Amino acid sequence: MSIVIIKDRKNYFKILNYQREVIFTTSIKLEDISMVYGVNGKSHTALSNVNLDIKNGEFISLIGPSGCGKSTIIDLISGIKVPTKGRIFIGDEPVIKPGPECGIVFQDYSLFPWMTAYENIFFAVEHANKSLSKEEVKKTAHTYLDLVGLCKFKDAYPGTLSGGMKQRVSIARMFAMHPKVFLMDEPFGALDSLNRIFMQDLLLHMWSEGESRNTVLFVTHDVDEALLLSDRIGIMSSTPGKIEEIIDIPFSRPRCRKSLSGTEDYIKLKQYLFSVLYCEMQEIIESQQAQKEAL
Repeated sequence: MSIVIIKDRKNYFKILNYQREVIFTTSIKLEDISMVYGVNGKSHTALSNVNLDIKNGEFISLIGPSGCGKSTIIDLISGIKVPTKGRIFIGDEPVIKPGPECGIVFQDYSLFPWMTAYENIFFAVEHANKSLSKEEVKKTAHTYLDLVGLCKFKDAYPGTLSGGMKQRVSIARMFAMHPKVFLMDEPFGALDSLNRIFMQDLLLHMWSEGESRNTVLFVTHDVDEALLLSDRIGIMSSTPGKIEEIIDIPFSRPRCRKSLSGTEDYIKLKQYLFSVLYCEMQEIIESQQAQKEAL
């Protein structure tokens, strides 16, 4: 296999001389998941009877109102939190605690501020793949820094990097760990529009052109982002959160945002998603207003 990536802004992510056999990773399954939090003697149901099957190598996005439990689902699949009810499987294995099978990217980058860009990736790879030698870990860290165009910044600390650059380090770290699944919680939400476009394209190319096709669960509030990236989109209801509908995205890959966004199917899907989200928001506003009037 030979990969050459041109990283200048004009021709970024052009893949040359590339021959590969794609290896699909694993599946994710949520069975009747409910999550109840207790606060000051009161309970709050964040999720109620959530069921979701994500196939091997599939890219699924979740969209829905703020507070509907999208981030909670990420925490549950990763093992950071334990559901009040139900079971979660990665492949055939039940999720009972955090483990190296999950690579996670959060909105806030989650880099160690006292480590350089290179050291952040080195540390993650070393702890996720204990069978690798020091030289193999070094090579892996350098390879993925190069793939996201940050070799020149390998000795820079997170505090000196822009938001887009920090998120590139986070994505490089996730890929370098070679987890079974990718969990991404609004990873581009804090970026400006140009950096967001750049990062979406970077993610798409790294995910679709690699040796393996990882299973992805991606949380976003951005309808265009979900349509560009996803194989399917799960629409969540307001609290208590549940998956109301799953929509198949009919667009073939690879995708070009410029030609895709003008198609009739794209426009219809975008309008439908906006209408569903708008109705959800209206229900929340009306419910809050009714509660105020009842007091």
